[in-house]
Amino acid sequence: MEIIPQTIPDILLLKPRIFSDARGYLFENFHHQKFQQAVGRPITFVQENQSLSHQDVLRGLHYQSQQPQGKLLQVLQGHIYDVAVDIRQDSPSFGDYVGLELSAENHYQLWIPEGFAHGFLVLSEYAQVRYQLTNYWAPAYEQCILWNDPHINILWPSLSTPLIISDKDKQGRLLADHVEMRQESRL
Repeated sequence: MEIIPQTIPDILLLKPRIFSDARGYLFENFHHQKFQQAVGRPITFVQENQSLSHQDVLRGLHYQSQQPQGKLLQVLQGHIYDVAVDIRQDSPSFGDYVGLELSAENHYQLWIPEGFAHGFLVLSEYAQVRYQLTNYWAPAYEQCILWNDPHINILWPSLSTPLIISDKDKQGRLLADHVEMRQESRL
């Protein structure tokens, strides 16, 4: 398995080494020791989720304001454009994002540490995505940044049909609003 830091080095792309022949294929999907060494700290996954989404569904950009979650994502079926936005206010890459295509065919996984908002767009007829999480879901702390925040300026792949976005995600706020809320809560 190759573990590749992205333009924001805390985000890691895990590329498996695939052994294939006439019978099919085999690859190492996860190696705890190699993963922790690449991340540089102990990681424990406490929850695993799976979602099914149809083509043109856009989910996100989600994070938890308390009980932040690190996420290791993998597409089990289909193809997505996956995005992680750095929302750590003290980070030199604050407001920057990494966007990558993940698919069942490439078997890539993406590590998104705590301190990032996450979202994805389904590019195939449907996609099943598996999330391994470092903290439990806490609905009281769920937050959503608008997927089209002009200051983040995510270059989503262009599609010929309208996006399907939940009402909750349509009501997301700009990243600047989230920063202001955090500053006010510290006063």
